[in-house]
Amino acid sequence: MQSPASSRPDPRDALIVGLDIASLSEAEAMVRMLGDAVSFYKIGYRLAFAGGLPLAERLAKEGKKVFIDLKLHDIGNTVKEGVESIAALGATFLTVHAYPQTMRAAVEGRGDSGLRILAVTALTSYDDHDAAEAGYGLAVRDLVRLRAEQARAIGIDGIVCSAAETGLVRDVAGGALAIVTPGIRPAGADAGGQKRTLTPREAILAGSDHLVVARPIIQARDPRAAALAILDEIAAARG
Repeated sequence: MQSPASSRPDPRDALIVGLDIASLSEAEAMVRMLGDAVSFYKIGYRLAFAGGLPLAERLAKEGKKVFIDLKLHDIGNTVKEGVESIAALGATFLTVHAYPQTMRAAVEGRGDSGLRILAVTALTSYDDHDAAEAGYGLAVRDLVRLRAEQARAIGIDGIVCSAAETGLVRDVAGGALAIVTPGIRPAGADAGGQKRTLTPREAILAGSDHLVVARPIIQARDPRAAALAILDEIAAARG
């Protein structure tokens, strides 16, 4: 019989460390430094275009979870075929932009693989002014609500949104969609270009399932200690 402590969710499943690093060798060194403190990594444009996709495949084979953050958006067939290729890497998450045609193509490309598709509603660097400048006739919160409604109807697995919109997404999707939150900054950390940020504690209490943290860990003097501190904050917020 499991003890109450052993039945609690592992905070390492909630923390996704963004390997926003310039070279493959530096990323591999960071993974070694973090060791068993971290079980989930994100690989985005910077590392993916520097040889990071083979690293994603290796990490998956070693039992780590991998989030491929490429925010795909193209004609349907191109998205579908791209998703099929990424599914073969063994990744856990893949992002696409939350346009209905793109989301439908991604779900088709995912098939019965273990890959979970995340829809990016509105970038965390966007505020209402940015949304208007991009031609959207909706405020950011209204755009997030619309995209979440569409994602749920299409069969997307989760939503990427600011923690400030987590409650809104929960209202739309309940527990049907996982919520992944970038732009997480521990208290006192630099915002780093993000405009809608929360601390790890605030994000967990708001209902986020997974927190993406890059600079506050990978640029820390002691990255492993920084990761462990965030894990403690996640565990405390969950009670």
